[in-house]
Amino acid sequence: MKKNKSFIYLGFVIPLVFWSTLIVCGLMTENYNHLTNIVSELGRIGTRTQYIFTTGLVLCSILSLLFCIGLYKTAIEIGLQTIPILLILTYSFSILGAAIFPLPLRLHGILGFPSMFLPLSPLFAIIFWKATVIQNIKFFSVLIFIIMILGFLTLIPNFIDNYSGLKQRFFHIGWTLWFVYLSHSFLQLEKR
Repeated sequence: MKKNKSFIYLGFVIPLVFWSTLIVCGLMTENYNHLTNIVSELGRIGTRTQYIFTTGLVLCSILSLLFCIGLYKTAIEIGLQTIPILLILTYSFSILGAAIFPLPLRLHGILGFPSMFLPLSPLFAIIFWKATVIQNIKFFSVLIFIIMILGFLTLIPNFIDNYSGLKQRFFHIGWTLWFVYLSHSFLQLEKR
């Protein structure tokens, strides 16, 4: 039970590692703008920040696997459906693939693709989890799902095309909120 709790706390740590990596690498990269440049440019082959960025993403991937283990074990203990949790693994594998195969390698996009399924995690939470078990699940799941989906605006090239970084960050803000919300909620479940 104590190990589960430690793993569940990682939902707070993963966003800190991710956003710190972005900020540090962004500051080290000349003319980088978080609103116009995509995240992966910070890890592009040959950049000064390639290895810092890769290290940060690999660490996020490892921590998110442990986070999933903690959530999964708690869900099993209390009889909660695990599909929303298992969908978080799409993030774990995508961020690892994007780290190991930086831009402009073709595998960067291919291995980063599974994260497109991550918005299904809060969507399925609405379907499978009851508000009596997890507080405010419907409200937060819908809100976070919408924020994550806004990240898919990057797939619409002519829509505010000068702000690819901003569009992409909606997705990252969405999963950040989802991880923090899950950590908070599952830590409350652990106390019961």
